[in-house]
Amino acid sequence: MLRYPPGSLVILTGLPGAGKTTLLQRLYGLHGAESLPVTMGRVVVIDSVQSRHHWDGRLPWAPTPVRRAVVFATHVSRIRQALLLGHSVVAHNRGCSTYVLRGFAWLARRHRVSFHLLLLDTPPQVALAGQQARGRVVAPRTFARHQRRWRSLVARVRDGDPAPASGAQIVDRTQADLVAAIVFDGVHATGIRPGAGNDSPPQ
Repeated sequence: MLRYPPGSLVILTGLPGAGKTTLLQRLYGLHGAESLPVTMGRVVVIDSVQSRHHWDGRLPWAPTPVRRAVVFATHVSRIRQALLLGHSVVAHNRGCSTYVLRGFAWLARRHRVSFHLLLLDTPPQVALAGQQARGRVVAPRTFARHQRRWRSLVARVRDGDPAPASGAQIVDRTQADLVAAIVFDGVHATGIRPGAGNDSPPQ
């Protein structure tokens, strides 16, 4: 079980195809066809695929970069709205660039909530297999860029630096399968220990 303070923003990130959406579907009973965030009590679950479904077929005139920008802007707007309403938020985000993570950190500070990273760490070949299974494969050059950014982020977290988040947890696929729930109950977030690797396996 992973625990965070109420009202926290938890960003679940990892390589494309790592299994982030699968994890959210298992924990929250999502069916994968949602086009809106899913609210469960005081927790809002926001997967980027929800915004993609919302815009499917609605921007046929727009080039791919424009459609991606619109989907991402919608995704971030939904996270902001959930925080504004005082909800705890678990959100999927594929990108792990410094600028994207700083943007989420700024959003959390603006709404006076804590920001945490949940990193689903999988080998590139496993992530590629996940992309093929879902029928949406990232271009090789783009995937290579994701890998470089991911290696850098994971290395920093393992060295004890979760910045710009206030805490970070790394789980592999086996550990992710053991996560029974993500709860926001006032307990201090499970974070990294300076100088150590990732935290103890989730319970």
